[in-house]
Parts: sequence; structure tokens; C-alpha cells
Amino acid sequence: MAHEPLAQEEVLLEGFLALETPEGFRAELIEGEIVVTPPPGGAHESIISRIIRQVARASAVEMDMSGNKGLQVPRGGPCPRNHVIPDLTLADASLALFDDAGSWMECDGVAMVVEVTSANPDRDRRAKRHCYARGGIPLYLLADREAAAVTLFSDPQGDDYRQLCTVPYGKEVALPEPFSFVLRTADFV
Repeated sequence: MAHEPLAQEEVLLEGFLALETPEGFRAELIEGEIVVTPPPGGAHESIISRIIRQVARASAVEMDMSGNKGLQVPRGGPCPRNHVIPDLTLADASLALFDDAGSWMECDGVAMVVEVTSANPDRDRRAKRHCYARGGIPLYLLADREAAAVTLFSDPQGDDYRQLCTVPYGKEVALPEPFSFVLRTADFV
């Protein structure tokens, strides 16, 4: 009995899922491309830490937060799934979303994802934004170090978000429900 050849997308996904990366490196499958990124630098992690502290102190709802949580999101092209890893994934703690989640989980229940640009800022600005919108993630916060600005994307529909608010570092961004607080960006510089 002859085996039916695997479709190119299936071979790519199988290879991606079997990939072993050096400690600290992240591997993602974004729009049919395997992307391996090195561990983030100190300035990148400082911004993430500042966001985490503000969410923990000021959010109207207690949030579970996970750095480097793998999300499976629909793909716009022929490959059925993207496998992306936001710098920070947030969900209402009452959902216990991360408790039984494996290495890769669906986006259902995720309240917001956060990315801080690094080596390839265009991937965060475009490809990942489209992935998160297709996954139905209500809020995407992008700290763009090159532009020295923060953008909050909201109201996902199809491949993109219908609303966005961009402010330069130093200004504040109002995070809507379930967060319901103003994020300060003065110390992102």
C-alpha cells in the first residue's frame, strides 16, 4: 500500500514541531516560514517587566500572565496554522487558561498579547499583528523600540484590527476592559 505524500504544509509543520532550539531561543511558524529568534536583550525585557508590574498593580481584573506562551492561530495562506509566541500573553485569572495548556494553545480566552520589537520589527508590526487578529485576540499591544512608540490594536476582524491608538514613549495608553487602566510609557525609553 503506497503512502500518500504529505502536503508541503504538513511537512513544514512536522519539521517545525520536531525542531530543537538552543536554550533561550524561540522557534515560531509564521505565515509558512520557520523563524528562530535569540534570547531578548535587557532593554526588551525591561519594557516587558514594566508592563507586567503595571498590569499586576492596576488592572481591574486579576490577570494571569505568561511569557513565551505558544499560541496556535489561523493562517491566511495555505498552511492551516501559525505557531506564534508573544513576548507576553494575558488572560483573566478566573479562566485558569494556562493551567492545563500544553506547549501550544488556542487563543480562546486570551485578553491581550504584547510584543516588544527586536531584530525584525516588521514581523511584529505586520505578520504577528495579522496572526493575532485572525486568532480573535481582542487587544494587541506593540512597544516599537525603533519608533519609540506604543500602539494598541483593538477590535479584530478578519486579518487585521479595525482600531489602533499610537502614542510616543512618554505618553499614556488607555487599556480598555478587562484591564480598565491607563498604561504609562514614560520609562520605556
